[in-house]
Amino acid sequence: MADPMNQSSQISSSQGLNDGHSASSKDSKFSDSFFSSPVSLIQSPQVIDLVHWRDPKKSGVVFGVSLLLLLSLAAFSVISVVSYLLLALLCVTISFRIYKSVIQAVQKSNEGHPFKALMEKDVTVPPETFRKHVDVCLSHVNRVLKQMSHLFLVEDLVDSLKLAVVMWLLTYVGAVFNGITILILADILLFSVPPIYEKNKTQIDRYIDIARTQFNTTVAKLQEKLPGSMKRCKAE
Repeated sequence: MADPMNQSSQISSSQGLNDGHSASSKDSKFSDSFFSSPVSLIQSPQVIDLVHWRDPKKSGVVFGVSLLLLLSLAAFSVISVVSYLLLALLCVTISFRIYKSVIQAVQKSNEGHPFKALMEKDVTVPPETFRKHVDVCLSHVNRVLKQMSHLFLVEDLVDSLKLAVVMWLLTYVGAVFNGITILILADILLFSVPPIYEKNKTQIDRYIDIARTQFNTTVAKLQEKLPGSMKRCKAE
């Protein structure tokens, strides 16, 4: 007959293992859900077609407009840029309205308002659509808050150290570039790197694998050098 004490210890150990597996799977699911939205946005067919220049005219227009907007924000204030854009839009619509009125007066036609078709369109936001987007934004905010709690309360020491290193490197980046400059560089890289990667995919993947292997090896060595108490926190 089995010892009751042994049975209870075996049951508690198996429960601990199950809890550990469930916690690790929960963490992995949380990490995947946290990064799923940006990755899904970048991997959407529309974005991929734009950054890979499938349609050169469309990609050129998007790249030119985005770059011009960022350069304008770098040279002028946000209020000035928005004011100039709205003023240009008003100049176009008013000029077109006057032009159509003159043409109708000369031709003695009665076509009505030139923007009548656009004015009759429903531009209101349905409550269901608004609530849907609010719920999506709220889920993203909650994921960010959970991730910040995970990092800043040092639930995982290695992850918190990674964040500290990244923030330390960003202090040097911020000393050289401001936010608009970084956005301009990101916009240029976004439309230039994918075509280059597509043409040299094999060579770039080989170097990326080498860098990933070196990084994982370095992280593993750092984890081995952690004190015993920190290792136990990591294992838990």
